Amino acid sequence: LWSEAHEELSCLLDEELPEDSLRPERDRVVFFQRIATLYVCYAQIFRKLDESYDQSVHPQKRRAIRQVLEGVMGRVLELKNEMVEKEFSEYHYMDDIIQDLKLTPEDLEIPIPRYFIHERNKVLQDRERLFAAILNQMDVTEKTEPNLMRILTLERAIKVIQVAERARQGRLRAKFMREIHKDSERQKKADEQEAVSTDQAAVCIQKVWRGFMQRKMTKRLREEEMIFLGMAMDPKLSYPSQNELATQNNKANRRTRQEEHEDDYQKSIGSVIHQLRDVEGPEMKETMKDQIRQWIIECRDATGSFPDYPEEEDGGSALIFAEKTPEELAEELAAKEEDDANKKPKGKEEIKEKGKKGNVEDEEEPGLKMLPSAFLADLEREYNTFSEVWKNRNESKNFSQRHELELIKEEKRKEIEVEIRKQVDELMRQELANWKLAVDKEKRGKGKGAAKKKKASKSGKKKKKDKDLTADRTTESLFEELVEQELLKKAENVQLKDYLGDYSYLGTTLRQSDIEPMPSLSDVRQVVALYAVLPLGSQTVHEKCPLVKSILLVGPSGVGKKMLVHAICQETGANLFDLSPLNIAGKYPGKSGLQMMLHLVFKVARLMQPSVIWIGDAEKMFYKKVPKDEKELDPKRLKKDLPKILKSIKGEDCVLIVGTTNDPQSADLKSLCKFYNKIILIPRPDYASRYVMWKELIKKNGGELTSVLDLSSLAKISDGYTQGHMVQVVRSILTERRIQQLPKRPLTASEFVPPLARIDPVFQEEEESLKNWYAKTPLGKKRIKAALGKEGDEETPKTGGKGGKKKGKK
Repeated sequence: LWSEAHEELSCLLDEELPEDSLRPERDRVVFFQRIATLYVCYAQIFRKLDESYDQSVHPQKRRAIRQVLEGVMGRVLELKNEMVEKEFSEYHYMDDIIQDLKLTPEDLEIPIPRYFIHERNKVLQDRERLFAAILNQMDVTEKTEPNLMRILTLERAIKVIQVAERARQGRLRAKFMREIHKDSERQKKADEQEAVSTDQAAVCIQKVWRGFMQRKMTKRLREEEMIFLGMAMDPKLSYPSQNELATQNNKANRRTRQEEHEDDYQKSIGSVIHQLRDVEGPEMKETMKDQIRQWIIECRDATGSFPDYPEEEDGGSALIFAEKTPEELAEELAAKEEDDANKKPKGKEEIKEKGKKGNVEDEEEPGLKMLPSAFLADLEREYNTFSEVWKNRNESKNFSQRHELELIKEEKRKEIEVEIRKQVDELMRQELANWKLAVDKEKRGKGKGAAKKKKASKSGKKKKKDKDLTADRTTESLFEELVEQELLKKAENVQLKDYLGDYSYLGTTLRQSDIEPMPSLSDVRQVVALYAVLPLGSQTVHEKCPLVKSILLVGPSGVGKKMLVHAICQETGANLFDLSPLNIAGKYPGKSGLQMMLHLVFKVARLMQPSVIWIGDAEKMFYKKVPKDEKELDPKRLKKDLPKILKSIKGEDCVLIVGTTNDPQSADLKSLCKFYNKIILIPRPDYASRYVMWKELIKKNGGELTSVLDLSSLAKISDGYTQGHMVQVVRSILTERRIQQLPKRPLTASEFVPPLARIDPVFQEEEESLKNWYAKTPLGKKRIKAALGKEGDEETPKTGGKGGKKKGKK
């Protein structure tokens, strides 16, 4: 898999590098197709590398795979960002590319790397223990939370009693009526019954038995035919086979071997470093000193004066070991000092010349061009490493796939060389200064002045740091306070794959007909994985990829917004902070209290990253007008301070703000869009997603799928109902008693209709209002503008002369 992934990667790198070689593309559609094809190809490489990293046991290979894997992840995110900018939509439909590459929609699914959680197991376990200890101190456990007593009002209590009493009377009445009906039926049969001979009785039994057997045989033959045609699953395949179980055991064993080999590798690194320092260190030191002295003497002979020793910022003596003559090095050092004086005039002339050239080039080749990548250079370097080190390596003697000492020595020798060079640089600087004191007294004064100036300029560039309000407190104490105040919560155990939904099969067709399709739940799952899970899971990717600081999930209640927030935390092992307006009401009062609360939350979020800061009912923070019943809660409390803190979040901070709302229309659109980088619209589930959900939910809750249960009809009649409604209905039907009755009385679609009928669905008007609201967001406006521009381009050739000009003016 690793080798295959690199072969595919080499083809893509040949296509993409050098970045300047790609010609600008005038046609936006063709350009988008190019980006989308690259995205799909990189996604396939991503899947292969993820699998190979998860199953490789060789510690050095794992490090090499990890670097390529993170590079590919970053490139996928860059291409996604570019697709959004070019198509002005968060969702893309690539049916033609999937068809050309002979892939299925499942192949486009972005995998969540398993190492996000596996490699942070210790940290997560420590955090669980800390949570448990704090909750025990508070005498609050998960078991006692649901059993909290609720105070009933008098009206509510009377209503509960009335309902119970009426139900009891109804059951009694029904019981009496049933008994009366049975008695009448029994009497009727007794009156009608006549004497039956033995032969007639035997014929009657035969008829029933033969009919039963024939129906059973017909059913079996039909099932066999459907299995043969591939229209139904063989019951034997519904359970994992012996081979599958063996494969799963092998995978688990490999993961344990990974840990063993990693421990051996770390021990070997320590012994190798110690050995290199003791054996090769002194020799390296002396060789470097001799080389530097030789360089100083050569420079003295060539230029007539001692050179300035390269500064540590410029690389120190590493510059000396580059393949250059002493004259070239002396010229370079002198040129650096003279550069500052001659920069401005030369710069202006060059800029003018470049500007002219640039304008000519722009006139010659206008069009769309891909943005520069932060990951392509790393991918090229890692591919070259693979080709040189691993591709043709003979590993016939390393069947157990343990580390290789020679590779460790090569790697650590460079690190020790850097350490020793720094020590040598300090000694040689002093030695050169002594030589200068003895020989070049005039230059010594200039060197001191320059050094003083440099120091002064450095000290002048001091930045003001934010005051730490809790400098005297430990992270554990801050963590404990946030848990006690319920600002830091435990994420529910759900994964992103539990957010069920199928691919949007009509997306491409609708777009070709100039109809903007509503995204499917599969599309939503993919976007959340790309914008939230992948960047939070990898520090390297988060620092280099296009930065997404905040996401807003918009959709009707019950579509799974909160579930997605918890899934992000579970997939990345992130902390969950709750800054919802209702949750912070009455906590940390006053302006100083608010500052302390935000300081605590963001300090712990940065120290214990990755972290997710959830803001439920996000529209309340940006209300156009606060409702009277909510004025006491002060929902707009965070409006001023939170955007300031959002600006301070940088690439190295693995912190993500996620807002959820089902009523964005009540918020100020401009402020909301300014605060949230990405706005993801989550619709009601479509037919395909509903079908998958009914199937999985019934299985999950103990039900059995039979031919009697018409899932297709159930999915059709449940149009407009959300995932929350469906979960509620399935749980109400599949009680313990009903599950026990399943062998005798299989489930039918009609059983689910009455509970569905009692729930109000999400009407088309509500979804349309959300869609219209989304059209007013910056990305929505761009999409509409692009669509109108496209229509205009199509209509312009048809309308000639003056009519065309008038249209243009309009």
